[in-house]
Amino acid sequence: MDLKNILSQLDVANEEDTERLLQQYNRENTQTFTFDHKEETLRIKLCERVLTVLGRQVPPTCQKTCLETLRILSRDKHVLAPVATREGMLILAGMARLCTGQEDNDDQENPQGFVQSQEEERVVVEALKCLCNVLYNSPAAQQVSVDVRLDRGLCANLRMARTWQHEVGLFTLRLLFLLSALRPDVRGILRSKLHAVKLLTEVLEHTLNVNWVGPYEAACPGPEFLPLPAEKNERAMEALKALFNLTLSEARNEEDHHQFRLIAAILRHLLMLKTETEEKTEEAHSHAVNLLNNLPVSCLDVLIDVPVQGGVEEYSGKNMEAVQVLIDFMETRIDKGSNYKEGLTPVLSLLTEGSRCHREIRRYIKAQVLPPLKDVKNRPEIGTTTRNKLVRLMTHVDMGVKQTAAEFLFVLCKESVDNLLKYTGYGNAAGLLAARGLLAGGRGDTEYSDDEDSDTEEYKSAKPFINPITGHIEEPMPNPIEEMTEEQKEYEAEKLANMFVKLSSNNVIRPMGVRPDGTLAPLEETLCDPPEENPDSDSD
Repeated sequence: MDLKNILSQLDVANEEDTERLLQQYNRENTQTFTFDHKEETLRIKLCERVLTVLGRQVPPTCQKTCLETLRILSRDKHVLAPVATREGMLILAGMARLCTGQEDNDDQENPQGFVQSQEEERVVVEALKCLCNVLYNSPAAQQVSVDVRLDRGLCANLRMARTWQHEVGLFTLRLLFLLSALRPDVRGILRSKLHAVKLLTEVLEHTLNVNWVGPYEAACPGPEFLPLPAEKNERAMEALKALFNLTLSEARNEEDHHQFRLIAAILRHLLMLKTETEEKTEEAHSHAVNLLNNLPVSCLDVLIDVPVQGGVEEYSGKNMEAVQVLIDFMETRIDKGSNYKEGLTPVLSLLTEGSRCHREIRRYIKAQVLPPLKDVKNRPEIGTTTRNKLVRLMTHVDMGVKQTAAEFLFVLCKESVDNLLKYTGYGNAAGLLAARGLLAGGRGDTEYSDDEDSDTEEYKSAKPFINPITGHIEEPMPNPIEEMTEEQKEYEAEKLANMFVKLSSNNVIRPMGVRPDGTLAPLEETLCDPPEENPDSDSD
């Protein structure tokens, strides 16, 4: 039906006719996501009419139909002016049973946890969906949400998470995620005054069926444990996303430290869970990795310190199951071959910092990723091992990806240049060494334990023949000047020198050298610098 015709009929329609007209509009536009610009004014008027109806006392079925219409309209950010007002947002908050304390709506007497009927539940769900769309598409609505204290209503409803119907919980959590993502200024209030981190942690604990067997240890899900149901997984993902926003701050106190260790323990539990599909399990692990990156690195010991479950004697009795899940997740993301920046760098950063600060984590990961070298006939970047894949990433076109991969391997080598070159070759590592000022050798700033790896017999015997640039033994190459006369050699040398001079004078290339401190500089500067003694390097 024509929108102009619908509006003209709505002007004189009773509740029953209004519901019928809007139901028809909803059926025709349920899959509409792009709108005709010419009808923008008409859609604004329809928004106003719908809000007027919602402002009256109408039955839940009529409320649901009106909210469905508003949800469709809220996909168009150009028609949200009537909704993005104090009155409009309070009407939606009232329908969603969000007790902001700013309204006189009778619905506020009946919060989400006490929705009486299925019809009322659908009204709450549709109102929450509308709020999500409006908040996402309208900066004005975001400001009004702050003004009417929507955050307070959301946190009040988090306290009733155990009584939530699935969609009510899902869209409450999504709305909190959107508010905390779009309004960074609200995060501090949510953290300090409304205790949202604690509330969301409790939501996760309940949703994931955490059974505590120690201060920061959840019971391990046994082989008989069923996969996490899809609905619980969906709610957990929204809670994790909201927690990610709220833990971005670096301002922390003693109470936060306890809360962060609790979160780390819950995330360990999540890493050990399976969902109904491999794709959803990977998504859950991705959100867990993102949130773990926000926690203080000192909290990561919770991942491996599980006294009740026990661990491996080789790693001081620590349990490495969660670390192995992270390694497997990293390799899965590498094998995907795309979206490395968002999909791979978070887990690489997490494993890097965990290895830097926790000796057992570093030792375990190194044993998996950089086992003692045996194959030195192939280049380090060629092959199917995890080391080969990571070395290939050291020359990736994306600067962030290659730096993160290189830093990860460097930390596994205890930031020793000699050890890194053994596994990667100088050519692959040059970018990292130049950035760190380590082209002359040496090691990074972090102090590591004195545990050592011994080289394999294969590596020791092959070491004198390894090309340090490529990191492997090269086949003997014929000498191209072997059969030249001295005059020919002199001619070729002069020709090559002239080519370099031409390239240099045209600024196509610039000869560089390495200063004693390991940084790059123009060649003429490095020739003037006095040489310094290279510090002795130690092996892992």
